Amino acid sequence: MIVITGAAGFIGSCLVSKLNENGFSNLILVDDFSNVDKQKNLEKKLFAETIHRDIFLNWFESNSSKIEFVFHIGAKTDTTLFDVQIFDTLNVNYSKSIWRICASNNIPMIYASSAATYGDGEFGYDDNESTIPDLKPLNPYGQSKQDFDVWALQQTEQPPHWYGLKFFNVYGPNEYHKGRMASVVFHSYHQIKTNRFVKLFKSHRKDFKDGEQLRDFVYVKDVVNVIMFLKKNKPNNGIYNLGSGKARTFKDLTTAIFNAVQQDCDIRYIDTPIDIRDKYQYFTEANMAKLVSVGYTKPFTNIEAGVKDYVKNYLEGNKYL
Repeated sequence: MIVITGAAGFIGSCLVSKLNENGFSNLILVDDFSNVDKQKNLEKKLFAETIHRDIFLNWFESNSSKIEFVFHIGAKTDTTLFDVQIFDTLNVNYSKSIWRICASNNIPMIYASSAATYGDGEFGYDDNESTIPDLKPLNPYGQSKQDFDVWALQQTEQPPHWYGLKFFNVYGPNEYHKGRMASVVFHSYHQIKTNRFVKLFKSHRKDFKDGEQLRDFVYVKDVVNVIMFLKKNKPNNGIYNLGSGKARTFKDLTTAIFNAVQQDCDIRYIDTPIDIRDKYQYFTEANMAKLVSVGYTKPFTNIEAGVKDYVKNYLEGNKYL
């Protein structure tokens, strides 16, 4: 059996779909299944059992001998929440418990870290593990991911194969339930359908023009391809970046959405809110050399192709992966 936490969420449900595609159906899906919209992500998917996250750890202790692999994708991901205790409970301590059970029972594990650990980027975006303890996240969510990364690197008792993945700006199908935390692609698409224009933040730095703030946008289908590669090939243990490796502007991204819906581009710029202005990132780009060095050769989808696929095959029909 294979465990997927966060299985009803965005990346988790896309991973379930990919596992099904590859012939895996004996899956244990772990999540808080109270969100009806999240449950739609699992329709037509094949799995053995669903377990609520609150009782999963006890179940895992009792059934560890049956588990072949753990994908720990679940987390509290709200970057605007500032209750540190919630992040400590759901992201740090919960992850430590899963790690310990995997280590004690020789179960390989892949877990979700985040590019939010890089903070304002003062130390760059290199997944060199010697520099990870120096990183300074800008919010409690990022700090919780940083705390677990640092803890994992300190452990002498480890799962036989383990990989922490620093997800950059992931977009794609199955994020309908995410509300304000959904991707820029999702929100921009709906702005265009409703208003026929998109609002983007102005630049408040002289070295960046409006709309030319840069992010590493990565399509969720690429994300699950990397996860499956790591499961199959079992390269060197450690923490890996997972972005496209190519920073693109918000203007590029938004233009791709307008092109996908075959509408003239109309971008209107608004002031970045004061409360987030000093923490707003102007550049992120994953250094992907480490993943390439362990044999990953598949090219990443550029935003023009990724946005077109997402819009045409999912958003326009309200469909799921």
